[in-house]
Amino acid sequence: MQTPSHKELLDAGCHFGHMKRKWNPKMSPYIFMERKGIHVIDLNRTIEGLETAAKALRQMAKSGKKIMFVGTKKQAREIISEAAKSVGMPYVTDRWLGGMMTNFSTIRQSIRKMQKIQTMLNDGSLDNITKKERLTMTRTHTKLDRVFGGMAQLNRLPNALFILDINHEHLAVAEATRLGIKTVGVVDTNSDPTKVDFAIPANDDASKSIKIITDYLVDAIKEGLAERSQNKDERAKKEETSA
Repeated sequence: MQTPSHKELLDAGCHFGHMKRKWNPKMSPYIFMERKGIHVIDLNRTIEGLETAAKALRQMAKSGKKIMFVGTKKQAREIISEAAKSVGMPYVTDRWLGGMMTNFSTIRQSIRKMQKIQTMLNDGSLDNITKKERLTMTRTHTKLDRVFGGMAQLNRLPNALFILDINHEHLAVAEATRLGIKTVGVVDTNSDPTKVDFAIPANDDASKSIKIITDYLVDAIKEGLAERSQNKDERAKKEETSA
């Protein structure tokens, strides 16, 4: 797995931070310089953060742990959802509801309701109800699916969160911290990098920047999943041999 080069990160605009007046002083170790009132992120630190986070996520995937992807900003939604789907991980891209982690049992009830309606729509259970009632059920399902669809297969709390823009997703960060769930966060110059376990200093607004970072971390997760699958196969062969 090849770490993105300085040129690739530059081309993606990963180095562009926010205006100086919006900065968080705790980001000073990650800032290379100021140019025309805008902070420029040190891409050496971006690469360090990427490699450290990738190593952690790879190990988690290898251990069979669930990593939830969180990115509800408009420019991140499609990138985050597609990335999560590609590795079979849960995701939240519509909005983070307060209590998604800390009140998980209630959230699971909403997910079960969504799944029940889906089953009824598919198996013909609703064929005998009125058109208006069916439309209401369909709308309810659509609404629930938009918010909870990415969590449908999540039966327990995730082991880690990958968060795009920790300021925008402050509720997710707070809930994960409260529950001791590991956090990997893309932190821009207006963020507090100490709020996450693994900070990746980079532009969290540009879609190209979001994509190059997410793709690299997804590749790390894929490697971990492949290793896990290989280990399972090897164990199965040993059991067959010893039987």
